[in-house]
Amino acid sequence: MRFPASRGLWAVLTTAAVLMALNRAYAQQESQKAAQNPYLKGTEGYYKGPRGLTSYQPVAIVQPFAATMAQEVAAKPGIEREHQALLEQRYDLGDHPAQGVTMEHGKPLQEGVRVKLPPGVTWEQLGAMSPDEIRQRGLWPKGFLPLPHPFQPTGGQVFPKEEIDAIKRQDGRDLTRFDIDFDLPERFLAAFPPAMYLTPRPDLGDVSQGKLISLTNYYEMFNGILTPRQLEGLRLLLTPFPEQQFNATDDRKSAIPSQGVACFDCHSNGHQNGALHLTPDTRPEWFRHRTKTLSLRGLNIQRLFGTQRALKTVEDFTEFEQRTAYFDGDIVIAAKKGVNPLERGGQVDFMADIQEMLDFPPAPKLDVFGKLDPAKATPAEMRGQGIFFGKGQCASCHQPPFYTDNLMHDLQTERFFKPVMINNMMAIGDGPNKTFALRGVKDNPPYLHDERLLTLDDTVEFFNLVLGDKLTAEEKKDLVAFMRTL
Repeated sequence: MRFPASRGLWAVLTTAAVLMALNRAYAQQESQKAAQNPYLKGTEGYYKGPRGLTSYQPVAIVQPFAATMAQEVAAKPGIEREHQALLEQRYDLGDHPAQGVTMEHGKPLQEGVRVKLPPGVTWEQLGAMSPDEIRQRGLWPKGFLPLPHPFQPTGGQVFPKEEIDAIKRQDGRDLTRFDIDFDLPERFLAAFPPAMYLTPRPDLGDVSQGKLISLTNYYEMFNGILTPRQLEGLRLLLTPFPEQQFNATDDRKSAIPSQGVACFDCHSNGHQNGALHLTPDTRPEWFRHRTKTLSLRGLNIQRLFGTQRALKTVEDFTEFEQRTAYFDGDIVIAAKKGVNPLERGGQVDFMADIQEMLDFPPAPKLDVFGKLDPAKATPAEMRGQGIFFGKGQCASCHQPPFYTDNLMHDLQTERFFKPVMINNMMAIGDGPNKTFALRGVKDNPPYLHDERLLTLDDTVEFFNLVLGDKLTAEEKKDLVAFMRTL
């Protein structure tokens, strides 16, 4: 008679134990949901302090994707308003096209100094000051400070609308992010789609025929021009692979699971479209640099790859991008989201072949040594060339015929400003950066590694201060005129 009672008591105790376990699990789950991301937390509070609590991104997702997406979509307008206010504080974003000169495909070239001066000073007055004086008085123009990502805490690849629309039409993929959009006005970007020139076939001119090259048209366009090996390399450059923001996991930034991103999604037609990212080479997150997609034109003459990482071959860079940079340098996240380890001999080498065939655009006013032909150049362009190789000190790094020395240089911009937090990015200087080749620079805006300089005029003003050139207003105009011929 005691057995049934025992069984009843056992059932009650078992049920109570299960309920207690469920309550503990629920409490832990709620705690996890409320927990803040330690990847973004500094030792002195969120987005502050000299270091973060961890170098690794969170692996486990603690809430449904739909909830995350809803939160970030709701936050997007506020984030974009804050970043737009920063841009308008720094720059004149108006449409001021140059007269008598365009980019390729006839796209208007924006001109004029767009960086706004601090109140009460002129460019001439700044040029007469020492770096220490500019720093102590807080007069370094805000547009010359490092430019943050549109949303620095999240970072990641962001594509301009023209690229997103073209890929959606041609390949059916959507590179839209639901949390953030590209920030700079289209007028300050390179012509789209860019022209494409091949070193072995200069007779063909723009082999892209004014089209964006993608998986759906590359074979028809290049069969009979490229070798089978090169065709396969081009196919791989056009093939999407999983990437931090575009993949099949729940911590992506695309509305639906994505195949990923292709090399030529950023390097459109072997050039660039303005797409941006954060460098993967430092932590915490707020110390990472915004980085512009570099043009692949003239890759065969380059000896360093990446703006700051100084990789020594394009093969190294291709492998690095697929293994870690696509995942912000986090090998754990790469394994989770679908790292793509390319085979060196049969894939990486083929991709390098086609990249090393990409040529600079024609420069009809230059001779075989990369200098101006006096019979073709204007007086202003000739004066600008003299400044480039003389008072302006530009040729100290940008040497003809391709206008690069293939080295890294540190401009020590921190001489001019005190460390400052800008929209969740800590600006402390730029460190060593690769010397960009200036051939075709007119068709390669915006400028500097983080796109902070919108025009060539901005670039001249920036280096006039950094190098202490003390150029006159007329000398600056002549220097811009010369660089447009490159």
